[in-house]
Amino acid sequence: MTDSSIRSFRELGERVIDIETAAVSGLKRFLDNNFEHACELLLNCRGRVIVIGMGKSGHIGGKIAATLASTGTPAFFVHPGEASHGDLGMITEHDVVLGISNSGETGELLAIAPLIKRRGVKLVSMTGNPKSTLAELADVHVCIAVEQEACPLGLAPTSSTTATLVMGDALAVALLNARGFTADDFAMSHPGGSLGRRLLLHIHDVMHSGERMPMVAEQATISEALLEMSRKGLGMTGIANTEGKLAGIFTDGDLRRILDQRIDLHSTPIAQVMTRNPVTIQPDVLAAQGLKLMEDRKINGLFVVDNQGIPQGALNMHDLLKAGVM
Repeated sequence: MTDSSIRSFRELGERVIDIETAAVSGLKRFLDNNFEHACELLLNCRGRVIVIGMGKSGHIGGKIAATLASTGTPAFFVHPGEASHGDLGMITEHDVVLGISNSGETGELLAIAPLIKRRGVKLVSMTGNPKSTLAELADVHVCIAVEQEACPLGLAPTSSTTATLVMGDALAVALLNARGFTADDFAMSHPGGSLGRRLLLHIHDVMHSGERMPMVAEQATISEALLEMSRKGLGMTGIANTEGKLAGIFTDGDLRRILDQRIDLHSTPIAQVMTRNPVTIQPDVLAAQGLKLMEDRKINGLFVVDNQGIPQGALNMHDLLKAGVM
């Protein structure tokens, strides 16, 4: 492969990115009254948003349906070819159909559009031609026209599919905001995988509590504190004062620092060498926030306290790793 070939690859790649960037920027002119009307129809839908599209538009439509569904707008994708052979029964009078076709003349969509309208179902079309048949049939039309495809032949859907995807995201995010959709709502539809764990797991779900929490009194000796650390296996122990509040912590790192001081481990109170005013966290905080706190403060463990400073539990980086938060 020659250097000129490599340059040609890069130049073509840059050209594609430039063309598609321009296509996406050009969509702003279509965020008009029609876009607002489409948002209102989808927001007021009492059923589901049914996304339909053929070919590449269908692939994009599937992603738009998934994005809507995961951000508070119940939606699913129906293949227009299958709709003509029975799947039209999935669509009820309470639904809103979002029909996608760059040309607006896709036969499979036009074949079922009159049936959709006859049922009284609202139809939102998303096409690159406001004067197309599908645009004229729709209750509201959202334009996704682009100046040119990135394909040098002008044939393969490239810029147009990118524009469609971005407009679908614009609809989904506008609806998300209008619904007051929160991170907690998002978590409820994403329970699986690392994303779900980061959004659903709280500190109280991963902390060591009760007998598993390493804790000694201020009067305990360093050696007693070390035994507690060994038994609980978190690399640290908390130290409670006479009121039961967390007075400080002692970690493996603290032990290494005092070994050069020739301190009598069997007679010296742990309160004399503990770290006072340690970083703490509350049990109802997201575990992901606990991870960020430890990373920001460059520490490997945290004690969990309530509003009064009473220890509720403890955790370390290994607990977060085991829970899949990291």
